[in-house]
Amino acid sequence: MGVVFSSETLPEFVTWWNHAPSTTKPQLLLLDLMVDHGEPADPAMVKRLVAEGLHVGIFSELTSPSRVRRVLRAGASGVISKQDTVEDIVHAVMEMLHGGTWVSPKTAAILAQGAKRPQLSEQEERTLKLYASGLTMEEVAHRIGIKRDTAAQYIKRVKEKYHAAGHPVSTKLELRAAAISDGLLDD
Repeated sequence: MGVVFSSETLPEFVTWWNHAPSTTKPQLLLLDLMVDHGEPADPAMVKRLVAEGLHVGIFSELTSPSRVRRVLRAGASGVISKQDTVEDIVHAVMEMLHGGTWVSPKTAAILAQGAKRPQLSEQEERTLKLYASGLTMEEVAHRIGIKRDTAAQYIKRVKEKYHAAGHPVSTKLELRAAAISDGLLDD
């Protein structure tokens, strides 16, 4: 057992996968859902890889429970939290390599908790995390590559969705508390 390929993004891996000889293809892909460079992992790509016989495991900080749930629905075998112990990580990898599934009790609790929160789009969630972490609206917009007014519109929609879910938030501090409560930010 060993690493046969490493890349920054899922599309890079898929390109390699499409051209790699079958003898060098891995049995398990550990996928980080949120990367600093490039787009987040696409559940449709995961579904295709699983259909081609690849086991896919999520290795994540769990900052986006909704994204984790989408990739699990696409066929991922399990979720390894970056806070899991080395022993748990090894056990999870072995379990997924042999066709099993893995979700630690702590991870399952985070995923279940996140199911109760408003359904945010990827951009709304990303904007909320950056804004609630302390960045100004201008800094959020710059980081995402959008206009300030667009970032403000995302935050307005986030507030509306929280209100509709029975958890009204209006200030930046309330948004931060909601993001922490929903597992989007660490306390």
